[in-house]
Amino acid sequence: MSNRLRWLLLGSPLSTQQENEERLGNPHALAVFSPDALSSIAYANQEIFLGLAIAGSVALNLSFPIALAIVGLLIILSLSYFQTIQGYPSGGGSYIVARENLGTFFGLVAGGALLLDYLLNAAVSLSAGVAAIASVFPILAEYRVGIALFLLAVITIINLRGVRETGKLISIPVYGFLTIYFGMLIWGLIQVLRGALPPGVYAPLPVSEPLTLFLILHAFSTGCTALTGIEAISNGVQSFRSPESRNAGKTLVVMAVIMGLLFLGSIGLTQYLAVIPNAHETILSALARRIFGSGILHLLIQAATMGILVVAANTSFAGFPRVASSLARDRFLPRQFQALGDRLVFSNGIIFLSVACGLLIILFDADTHLLVPLFAVGAFLAFLLSQTGMVIHWLRTRERSWRIKAVLNALGAALTGITLLVVWITKFLDGAWITVVFIVGVVYLFLRIKSHYDEVARELSLDGLPPTLRPPGPLRVIVPIHSVHRGTIEAIRYAQSVSANVIAVFVELEPGSGEHIRQKWHAWFPELPLEIVSSPYRSVIGPLLAFLDETDQRYNDSQLSTVLIPEFVPVKWWHGFLHNQTAWGLKLALLYRRRRLGYQRMIIDVPIHLKR
Repeated sequence: MSNRLRWLLLGSPLSTQQENEERLGNPHALAVFSPDALSSIAYANQEIFLGLAIAGSVALNLSFPIALAIVGLLIILSLSYFQTIQGYPSGGGSYIVARENLGTFFGLVAGGALLLDYLLNAAVSLSAGVAAIASVFPILAEYRVGIALFLLAVITIINLRGVRETGKLISIPVYGFLTIYFGMLIWGLIQVLRGALPPGVYAPLPVSEPLTLFLILHAFSTGCTALTGIEAISNGVQSFRSPESRNAGKTLVVMAVIMGLLFLGSIGLTQYLAVIPNAHETILSALARRIFGSGILHLLIQAATMGILVVAANTSFAGFPRVASSLARDRFLPRQFQALGDRLVFSNGIIFLSVACGLLIILFDADTHLLVPLFAVGAFLAFLLSQTGMVIHWLRTRERSWRIKAVLNALGAALTGITLLVVWITKFLDGAWITVVFIVGVVYLFLRIKSHYDEVARELSLDGLPPTLRPPGPLRVIVPIHSVHRGTIEAIRYAQSVSANVIAVFVELEPGSGEHIRQKWHAWFPELPLEIVSSPYRSVIGPLLAFLDETDQRYNDSQLSTVLIPEFVPVKWWHGFLHNQTAWGLKLALLYRRRRLGYQRMIIDVPIHLKR
C-alpha cells in the first residue's frame, strides 16, 4: 500500500507522546466497548424465541421469566467485573486475573476462551446485522456473505485509524440506536397503557418437542449470548482517560443498566403483544412492525439495528487485540501482537481478527443460527475463571471490605459456573464441543510458542560465555555470479573491501557456457579466481552448496566461507515476478541448512537497486 493511500485510509502516523490524547472519555468509551452487549437483544431475543417455539405457542410465555433470569445474572456479572476493574486497574480482564490467582494454565484457558469469544462475536454481529436489513429487503439475503465481508472491511479500517477516531465514528450508530430503540419501547409502552396496543394471543404453532426442563434450559443458554461483551471494559481500562479505573467502572454500570432495560423492554413487549416473526423476518423487526406498521419508522428501526450490530463487532476489535497483546507480552503469542502500529493501536491484532472473522463468515455462510451455538461457552468459561480468580485475589490481599467483595465474586463464580454447565450440556450437540476442542488446541499452541521463545532466550543467553573469545580466522568470501555486468562489479568491489580472499563461482547450467563467462571475467578481474561448477541436472543451489562445503574442506582453516549474494531490487514490486529469484532460494537454503550441519554460515546480501 502506497503511503498516500495508507494515509488516506488510516490517517497520518501518531507519535508515542500523543498516546494520552488518544484516550477515551466516558461517552466515546461506552460507544467503543458496549456495542456487543447493547446489540445482543437483536440475536439473543431471536434465539430465545426459536428455542421455545419448537414446544408450541404456550412455551413462548416463558420468554420474559427467562429474560428476568438473564438480567439477574447480568447484574451479578456487572458487579463482579466492577470489582475486577478496581482490583486490576491496569486492565487485562479475565486472562490477567486467572493467571495471577489461579496459575498460568488457567490464565491461558481464560485467554483462549476470550479470544474465541471475541472472534465469534465479530462474526455473529456482522451476520446478524445483514440479517436485520435483509428482513426489510429479502433480496439481500442471497448476498449476505459479500455484504458481511464488506462491512467487516469497513469496521477494520475504522479501528486501524486509532482509538479516538473509532470512538467518534462508532458513537453515531450506537447513540442513534439507543435513541431510536428507547423511543420505540417508550412509545410502545405508552400505546399499551392507552389501550391502543391490546395484549395479543399467540397463534397456534406446531409442536415438534414437548416443553421440558431441558428445553427451557436450552432457551436460557441461547439467551445468555446477551451477556457476551460484559468483560470488554475490564480488558481495556487503559483506554480510558484518567482516573482510568473510576471512569471504566462508571461506564460499566451505565452499560449494564442500558442493556438490562433494552433486554427486558423488548422481550416484555414481544411477549405482551404475542409477536411472532415470519420465516424471513427477525423478531425485533416483527415487534417494530407491530408498533409502527410497515412504514418509514419500521425501516428506521431496521437501519438502526443493522448499524448497532455492525459496530457490535467493534467490541471484539477493541478487546481481542488487547488480550492478544497481554498474551504476547508474556510470550504466549507472537511478539508482533504486542507492537503498537502507526495510529497507536495494536494493528497486527486487528488485522488478524479481521482475517479470521472473514473466514468464519464464509465458512458458516453468514448464518447467525449456526454461529450462536459456538458463542457462549468461551464467554462463560472466561467469566467463571475471572470470578474464581477474584475470590482468591480478595482472600490473598485482604483489602478494605474484602469479605463482601469475596462473597460477591463467589456468587458470580457459582452462577456463571452453573450457567456454563447448562450451556455446555444443552449446546454440546449443536457445536459447543467445537469450542472446547478449539480452546484445548489454542492453549497447546500458547505453550509451544512460549517454549520456543524460552529456547531462543537460552541459546542467546550470555550465561556461560567465556571471558575471552578466540578471534576468527581470515575472512573468505564466496560470490556467486550469474554473468558479468555492472551489478557484479559492485558486488565484487564490496567483497574486496571486507576481505582479501575473494572467490567468484559460476554454476554452468549448459555445457560450454562457463568459458564465455571466464573470458569476460578475466577482462575485468584478472587477479581474482573464478570457479566454474558444472550442474548436470540444471540446478543452481545444490551444486553451489556442494562447492561451499568442498571449499571449506580444501582450505581446512577452521573458517567457514562467507557467501556474498548480489540481488537485483526492481523499481516496481511486480517486476520481481520477471526474475527467477535465485538469490531468495539460495538464502533460504543457507539459513535452513545450518540446522542440519550444526554450524552457521554468514550471508551478506548486496542489493543492486535498478533505476527504471
